[in-house]
Amino acid sequence: MTTQDGFETLAIHAGQDPDPLTGAVVPPIYQVSTFKQDGVGGLRGGYEYSRSANPTRTALEECLAALEAAPAALAFASGLAAEDCLLRTVCSPGDHVLIPDDAYGGTYRLFARVLAGWGLSHGVVSMSDLPAVREQLAARPVKMLWVETPTNPLLSIADIRGLARAAAEAGAMLVVDNTFASPYLQQPLTLGADAVVHSTTKYLGGHSDVIGGAVAVADAGLAEQIAFTRNATGGVPGPLDAWLTLRGIKTLAVRMDRHCRNAMRIAQMLAEHPAVAEVLYPGLPTHPGHKTAQEQMRAFGGMVSFRLLAGEEAAVRACGRTRLFTLGESLGGVESLIEHPARMTHASVADSPLAVAGDLIRLSVGIEDCDDLIDDLRQALALD
Repeated sequence: MTTQDGFETLAIHAGQDPDPLTGAVVPPIYQVSTFKQDGVGGLRGGYEYSRSANPTRTALEECLAALEAAPAALAFASGLAAEDCLLRTVCSPGDHVLIPDDAYGGTYRLFARVLAGWGLSHGVVSMSDLPAVREQLAARPVKMLWVETPTNPLLSIADIRGLARAAAEAGAMLVVDNTFASPYLQQPLTLGADAVVHSTTKYLGGHSDVIGGAVAVADAGLAEQIAFTRNATGGVPGPLDAWLTLRGIKTLAVRMDRHCRNAMRIAQMLAEHPAVAEVLYPGLPTHPGHKTAQEQMRAFGGMVSFRLLAGEEAAVRACGRTRLFTLGESLGGVESLIEHPARMTHASVADSPLAVAGDLIRLSVGIEDCDDLIDDLRQALALD
């Protein structure tokens, strides 16, 4: 592969040359824990034990690096395992990190309930408010800016280029959680970020059948440090997990095109629905981050959130009435999902500065027939 190859080509071919032994066009699943050595210390291809390295995982990592325009990427057992390993590699007890004021609930739990006990402090700020971020950067030393764009679940948009400049001026590292966008829609490293994290469970895997995570970095030396921590702590994906993720990536571009088209139509329908108080989707011109999203994203993603005029109980009832939208956590699969963030994915931020409104519903818009999805939402909302 070359840097001139298009995204779709890289997704199908990067790290995935035909097997030299058999000619198999799909990388094999190396379902093995250990490898024969040719004499003490004589490793074949650098493989000795699958916690340290596995050929199927190597194929996935080479592909992820190509898609994020990174010199290196590392795969993990989950998105949170990736986050934890990156944070423990880069940060030390006593450091301070700034996180979004509407971060993913699991990320907030990691900072507030786990890493706080390790001595890592955090502050909360709206990452879409660049002056507010600069003010907090000036107030005290900050090791890292932790950014989601779009955010989960409010779909706020942060200016990655602007934050990269602010972080560099303050001597802080910029990390972007790119899960909602996927590398097909957005490549934060090309916009100045130092590292990108993913829950590959979501759009990269794309089929709700595998858990995984990834970190891609702009500096190969940092990748080596993260790899050391990962090997020492063990949060690696199994070879089947790596293979399933790699299989999903092959169709990422075509899936994302449909996710985005369906989500835009649904957002437009909801914006005109009498039961809806507000629609949160960066593809709508009324969204405060619409212009920034246009500048740094290929399209606007498959996630839509909206608030109901009738309040929390109406939102809960609507979540239980859909026929095609499955009530469930997670996102990014080919099937559409609906959830109530305050009681589900974001219950861990209740009574915190990141608490989510009870009237909010989050949709992961799948790739089904969009007319069917719209009809399903209309009937779910009509009874109130």
